[in-house]
This record gives sequence, structure tokens and C-alpha cells, in this order.
Amino acid sequence: MEEKSNKTLQQSGSIHVTKSIRCIVKLGGAAITCKNELETINEENLKTVSSHLRQSMIAGSSSGRVLGMDWSKKSGESDISYTVDDFEDHSVVESSPFIVVHGAGSFGHFQASKSGVHKGGWNRPLVKAGFVATRISVTNLNLEIVRALAREGIPSIGMSPFACGWSTCERNIASADLSVVAKAIESGLVPVLHGDAVLDNRLDCTILSGDVIISHLAAHLRPDYVVFLTDVLGVYDRPPSEPNSILLREIAVAEDGSWSIVRPTLQDLNNQVKTTVAAHDTTGGMMTKIAEAAVIAKLGINVYIVKAATSHALRALSGELKGDIPDDWLGTLIRFASK
Repeated sequence: MEEKSNKTLQQSGSIHVTKSIRCIVKLGGAAITCKNELETINEENLKTVSSHLRQSMIAGSSSGRVLGMDWSKKSGESDISYTVDDFEDHSVVESSPFIVVHGAGSFGHFQASKSGVHKGGWNRPLVKAGFVATRISVTNLNLEIVRALAREGIPSIGMSPFACGWSTCERNIASADLSVVAKAIESGLVPVLHGDAVLDNRLDCTILSGDVIISHLAAHLRPDYVVFLTDVLGVYDRPPSEPNSILLREIAVAEDGSWSIVRPTLQDLNNQVKTTVAAHDTTGGMMTKIAEAAVIAKLGINVYIVKAATSHALRALSGELKGDIPDDWLGTLIRFASK
């Protein structure tokens, strides 16, 4: 396994990171939005996820008053929840370095799929219009997620890949300036990135998924572990809505990138996983998650795929799951198969 280093990273210039990244979290679009309702946030899930992140990042924050950082009016409310005076006698609270990346769910996917943004081509007016519409949608979602985290006292900062100089070449990352992410972490802030519409050197434009972003961040910033929060308990041998579907508890990834199912041991499983992708999802769905998780696991970084807003998610986010996975934890661990 490659030795973990957080000293100097070469990516679009020299990047100095002295703080070890504890966790990179992917908030699945289906977990934080109502995926079949256009541009609708799952408010209950997002609030619970934000609380779980606070408890995982900030020691001792599970009890006591939370000082929120969203000083703007929330829709439907007449007053701002917090004021400057609340912070006068409040000491600075250190939080563990986390990075959050979220999917689009019911934001962005519809605009991107209907206009063909993921296929590229500025010569088609619909693509250019769809590019603009997609970015409006996903940045609106990013703002709402940043606000939800800020209300929990998490010093979250929204960072759009397009605006931060990320670009692709035939859908593969060609440029990604991580200096802004690194500076935010050094400053005690929590970067919140998202799947985005970006420029592509060959296709003109395309969609860069949050799963690919996480894989890239993990390769360069080497977190202790990665957590994918989804709308299902983990990875199944077939769509979980099908009868007799089985939750895969542990998957091991070999040096050559191949993977095998460790738990449960089922002779008829034959290491095959069937997945479905929603018609409007331009990012590949669960299969992309498994592929990117395998890339991360090859780096020696454990990846946990677990249902958002559950006690199982909180345990994964808190770093409680080390060594053998306890029987009472429901989720999927994807790890490197050490020799």
C-alpha cells in the first residue's frame, strides 16, 4: 500500500496541506432530494445528515447549544436564526477536516439529460442552454446544502468545480485546481463540492459526477476513510426493490482492480452485481459508485456505502468502523485486499 502523505501535492501548482483529511463524504443525490420530484429537497434527510456530520466533525457537539452560521433569512421565516451577539463569548471550536461532495438528485439531472449536456457539442443551441440551466440548478442545490450545514454550526463553503477550474477531456479529468480546497481546509473550513457541468477539451462540455470528483480528491488528499451516503442500505446483488435481493456486507478490491465479495459467502452470487440507473441520471448511478469506490479502495482507503440519516451512517461518519465490521452494522465496506 502506498504510504499516505499530506505534505505537498502537485496538482495545478504546489499545494501545501498540513492537516490530515479525516473523511471525504459523498451525499448521494437520491438521499438528499426527492428524486422523482423536480428540484425538491428531502428536508428531513438533509437536516439529519447535517446533524450527523456535525456530531462526527466537532467533538462534544452532540449536546449543548448549536450556533448556526446561516445569517440570512430562511424561506418562510420572519427572523434570522442567529446574530453576531451569539458569538461574542463563544470560543473557536476546532473540527476534524472533512470534505463534502454531493450529487444532484432531482436538481440538474433533468436539465442535463433533456439537453444532452453530457454528450457535448456547442454547435447545438439546446446543449448550450442546457449547460446554463444545469449549472443554475446544481448551484442552487449546493447553496441549500451549505446553508443546512451552516445552520448546524459547520463552517461550510460551497465550491463549484466549474468555477474552481475543473475541466475534462473526453469526460476524464484534465485539470483540477485543488489549491482552493487545500486553503479552505487549512483555514478550518469545510469545502462542499458537487457534480457539475464543466468544459471538455474534446466534447466542448460534459457532466462531471460527484463520484468521480471524490475519487480524484481521495487520490490527492488521502483521507483516513470515505463514506458514500445513499438512499439504500448499501450495495446489493441486484436492485434492492427486487425480491430476495441481498446486501453485500464486504467487497475486497485486488491490486489489478478486480473485486470479490467477501461477505456474505454465497456460491451462486458469482461476484455479479446488477444495478439500475434512472432514465434521467447522466452520471451512471450505483455502478459508477462501485467503480469509483474500487479505485479509492486500491489506495488503501476504506470506503463505506451506507444509507443516509440512519444510525449506521452516523457510525461510519464518526470513524467507529475499524477492523472487522460488526454484525449489527448495515452497509457495505469496500476495502483493499491486502496480501
